[in-house]
Amino acid sequence: MLFLFLIKLCFLRIQQLLRELSDLLTLIFYLLIPILFFMTTAKQTILVAEDDEAIMLGLKENLKFAGYEVLTTKNGVDTLEKGMSLSPDLILLDIMLPGMSGYDVCRKLRDAGRQMPILMLTARTDEFDKVHGFEMGADDYVTKPFSINELLARIAAILRRASRKTNSAARYEFGDCVLDGESRILTKSGKEIPLTRTEFDLLAYFCEHDGKALSREVVLNEVWGTEYFGTQRSLDSFVASLRGKIEEKAGKPKHILTIHGVGYKFVK
Repeated sequence: MLFLFLIKLCFLRIQQLLRELSDLLTLIFYLLIPILFFMTTAKQTILVAEDDEAIMLGLKENLKFAGYEVLTTKNGVDTLEKGMSLSPDLILLDIMLPGMSGYDVCRKLRDAGRQMPILMLTARTDEFDKVHGFEMGADDYVTKPFSINELLARIAAILRRASRKTNSAARYEFGDCVLDGESRILTKSGKEIPLTRTEFDLLAYFCEHDGKALSREVVLNEVWGTEYFGTQRSLDSFVASLRGKIEEKAGKPKHILTIHGVGYKFVK
């Protein structure tokens, strides 16, 4: 009887150990999942083009801490070369770079077909300078001095928008313009009109809501996302740039109309 009791006791102990081992393996498995995901997920690369050493180092450290791979340049020529050859996921581009301005770098990248998001860093606050940046192909801008939390939020929002899939069947015709969602191309009188990723998304949103009065808040939330830290003036600058590309007379628009006290309305 004692022998059978000892066998039963050993058997129960083995069962307990197996349950504990199973629980331990389960715990290890769930602990390893995020580690393996982090190790196998490619980090997004950001090219920082900034000639101010202190600002550049601050940006580099904060972006690395946020989980990005960071490349740096201090002049326009090197920025253009790295943008062409390395195709980073996003470029933080200072406007006042030695050798070649940020405007020219942006324009040359777009002319070469590079479509990575470009976020301009500028100390200028004039509306003309911002619109000019959009005309050269910038997706957004941040005015110095800026909050690093705001900048990181802008970057995350832009990269999130860049990864979205668009409705490939969408095709909109208005005036002498055609906006094709499959090719992401705007043509006017048969001639292709260059658009940045953000300009395309904004115009497509307007076309999709033809005839509806849209508040600035709604447009910012739908096109930029609820996490966007920019102001309504950012939207106004993009609208001014779009009007210059699709309207016969930007000062007297027929398609993107301003609704005072509300926002905008698109009319085919």
